[in-house]
Order: sequence, then C-alpha cells, then structure tokens
Amino acid sequence: MALTEADIQPQMTRRRPGQSSLATPRNEKDAVKIQSGTEFGYTLGTPIGLMVQNEDQRPHDYSDMDLYPRPSHADYTYLAKYGVKASSGGGRSSARETIGRVAAGAIAEKYLSLAYGVEIVSFVSSVGPIHLPGSVDSTPEYMSLLSTITREKVDAFLPVRCPEGESNSKMAQLIAEYRDKKDSIGGTVTCVIKNVPIGLGEPCFDKLEAKLAHAMLSIPATKGFEIGSGFRGTEVPGSKHNDAFIRSENGKLSTVTNNSGGIQGGITNGENIYFKVAFKSPATIGHAQETSKYDGEAGILEAKGRHDPCVVPRAVPIVEAMAALVIMDAVMIQQARETSRSLLPPLPQNLGIKTPTALDGREKNVDPTKVPKAEQDKLVIDSEGRKIVGGSEGKVFGDE
Repeated sequence: MALTEADIQPQMTRRRPGQSSLATPRNEKDAVKIQSGTEFGYTLGTPIGLMVQNEDQRPHDYSDMDLYPRPSHADYTYLAKYGVKASSGGGRSSARETIGRVAAGAIAEKYLSLAYGVEIVSFVSSVGPIHLPGSVDSTPEYMSLLSTITREKVDAFLPVRCPEGESNSKMAQLIAEYRDKKDSIGGTVTCVIKNVPIGLGEPCFDKLEAKLAHAMLSIPATKGFEIGSGFRGTEVPGSKHNDAFIRSENGKLSTVTNNSGGIQGGITNGENIYFKVAFKSPATIGHAQETSKYDGEAGILEAKGRHDPCVVPRAVPIVEAMAALVIMDAVMIQQARETSRSLLPPLPQNLGIKTPTALDGREKNVDPTKVPKAEQDKLVIDSEGRKIVGGSEGKVFGDE
C-alpha cells in the first residue's frame, strides 16, 4: 500500500495541542516520521515504526504534585499498584499517549478506505448540558446528519467541532468560562462508520460493539459508551424499536430504521455504525481543591501546568483512530477465516463407501465420484453408519 507521512499527518494535526484558545497552550507540531516498514513510499509488509518528537515539555510544572495525588487522576492508583509513579506528567495515564493511537489509526483507515470505501467521522455532540439538537434521539434529521457528515464539515466548526452553528458557539462559550475559572467540563463525542462490510464481528464475547466499547473506554478520561439507540432504547417498546428489513436497490436486505447502530448479534449488518463516547471533566485543574497528601495530611492543591479545560474537541480524531483499529482487526479476522477455507485441502473423494449387499456376496468399496448423478441424492446411512445407495438393490457402481 502506498504510505507516506502525508497520509498520517492530517489526523496528527487535528489532535495536536495548542490549536486554539480552548485547548491546552502546550505548543507541539506533532510531526510524524516513518522510521521503518516502508520503502519508496510503499509498505513492505514488515512492522511500521513511527516517531513523534516532544518539543514543549515542562516537567517542573508537576513538582507540587509529588506531594498530592490529583483527585480523580491515576496518580494514586498507579502508585498503589506499581509502587512508583511518573512524576513528570502522568506517564501512561496522560492523554499524550494517544498520539500513537492516532498515527496507527490513520494507517488502518487508509487501508479500509481503499479496500472497502469505509469512512469514519466523529464530532462533538455535547459539552456539559449543551447538546447538539436531535442527538438525544435517533430522529430522521439526526440520521440524515450521520449519513451526510464529513470531516470537512466538522472542521468547519472549529475550535469545538460541533456541526451546528448555534450549539457550537454555546459550547465554545461554556468551555471558555470554565477555562477562565481554572476549572474543566466534560462532553460527548459521536462517531459514525459508513460503508462497513456485512459480517464483521463474532458471537458472544467478541461482539463488534464489545470491541468498540473496549477500545473507546481505553481512551483517557472516558466514562461511558452507548451504541445505536443506547440507553434511549430502554424506553421504547420493541414494536417501535425493532429495525424492520426492506429490499434495497442492490437487491440485498437493509433496514428501515437503524436503532441497532449497524450491529445485530455482535455482527455488522451493513448499515452505518454509530455510537457515542462520554468524556469526564479533565482531572487536572488550577482551581484550588481540598485534598490529602500522600502521607494523609490535609492540604490545598492548585495544579500548575497546561491542561485542556475540555478534552472533547481534541478527542474527535482519537475516537476515529480507535474505531479504525477495531474495524481493521475485524476485517483481518474475517479475511483469515475466508482465506482458511481456500487453504484447507478438500475432503478425500474416495470415502470407502460400502454397499450392504454385494452381488458376489462380498462388500465392495464404492467411489462416490462414479455414482450416477441420478443416484447421488439417494445416498443414505445404514444402521452401522455406512453410506449406501438407496434403491439400487445392492448394485455396486464402478464395477462396469
């Protein structure tokens, strides 16, 4: 597959800090460099190594946090589990680690687009109590938005990335208010995956919605996930919630509605997959908080550093990346299953079929390939588990 940094960088730029006054002021270019796995602009089939330099780190901003575990942060739990903690910014619990996810997701997404025409678009659907109109319910207008939304449309509503003018402005104002108060606020990101092949996903424990939930809830600051009608579906009777089938223009079945969110029984049905991810208010804030130090002594923590007052505007490409990786995994699993069918040798044709009575009193082996076509549908199994030709009265085919 053709692959250069230009295929990856756009998503890195959408995620990078310092892109607006509503994000952390940390200024990083987040320029990605391919280190291995390609040659002359094409992948080699070997592992692809990527590197992004950190250029604006300030570890001294975290000096006061050596005394305090930040409330609702991973400082305490990491220390309790491992006996050590990263003192320069949270380590693996920092959202900085998501840069690798976005880079890998961009590569997966290019393959999915080339091979299947898959398109993945995310947008901010709420900040605090402000919601994108219609996002609470799967109304026809909202379904139309999901079908027509593009990244270009989403990015036309920077810096928040809510694709509706009035809501976008209100969300931006709310984030600015919390930023000025040295506080933070949460929100939700909605994602839609279009042109998904039918049949991706597994039954029981590896259902595709379970894989998506697992991936999304691995993103820092996530606290909730719902797919399709989600929790709203608990309030609707089955007679209204069920997605009736209809014959589409291409002759295949499709659904009139899409409350299932494109997945039924853990397996894709060909409709758009759509889901919502909830992000909590960022834990690190400059607002004074009464909390205890590691030694148990009460104190006041006023966190320093540069942090997002709301993460959802920058979480949009992260959600897209994780969605791409999940779909890519599902495609590879399905491809392996289908490939294995052609790799496995066929069953031997000479199964040693015996007739219960032979003309000369001896049991004869019958080659099923020499059984006349008219008699092949008469093959039955006798009481001893042997396959015989019913109605042939002991005739042994192949003796002619």
